[in-house]
Amino acid sequence: MNILISIATCVLIGYLFGCINLSYLFSKVKGFDIRNFGSQNAGASNVVILMGKKTGAIVAASDILKAYLAVKLSIWLFPEFFLAGSVAASVVILGHIFPFYMGFRGGKGFASLGGAVLALDYRMFLVLFVVALFIALVTDYICFAPISIALIFPTAYGFVNGSVPAAFILYISSVFIWYRHMGNLKRIKNGRELKFSFLWNRKKEAERFGVSDDDGKDYPLYMDSQHAEESDLHKTR
Repeated sequence: MNILISIATCVLIGYLFGCINLSYLFSKVKGFDIRNFGSQNAGASNVVILMGKKTGAIVAASDILKAYLAVKLSIWLFPEFFLAGSVAASVVILGHIFPFYMGFRGGKGFASLGGAVLALDYRMFLVLFVVALFIALVTDYICFAPISIALIFPTAYGFVNGSVPAAFILYISSVFIWYRHMGNLKRIKNGRELKFSFLWNRKKEAERFGVSDDDGKDYPLYMDSQHAEESDLHKTR
């Protein structure tokens, strides 16, 4: 019974923390739904596209922090339950992907995965951060980083801690991270995915998407210039 209560509480903490989505809330304050513009993802990368790097950094930090706090709080509440951190880590990512008040259409879970890793093992976080950055730089597509880390982390964490159950629990959220990034892979195939180098070479990426008059400063960056002037997002700004 105590274990069931521990699991249920960790699930509740993880899910409620995961449901906090500043990208969605910021967009609603500005009068639009972030899921209808840009990459149509309620996450930090799309905030960069639509609202700028500073706002994107705030959203990324909040997604990392909420996962970190959910995992640490669960571990603190149930120190005797060795899977508390893994359960909260997996569910906080699921909460980010499937928030109830957003019709279960949330983000893709990369930043939340980072916060969960940081809370469970900061040394592993540092290593995987370098790995993720390397993957993003080499491929020039950030989506390959979460797809890879979602596979590497559960395996590494389970191996280091000698816990198959922990690895299995973490793999549950990994499956949904992979699923949520299938759209990115399709856009890469069709040449419609923004490259990672957009962060420092925006004008080149804008031109690749047919936006010849982008000054590299104003937001949003329209990935379809034909409809930029008539879009609802344009009217809100």
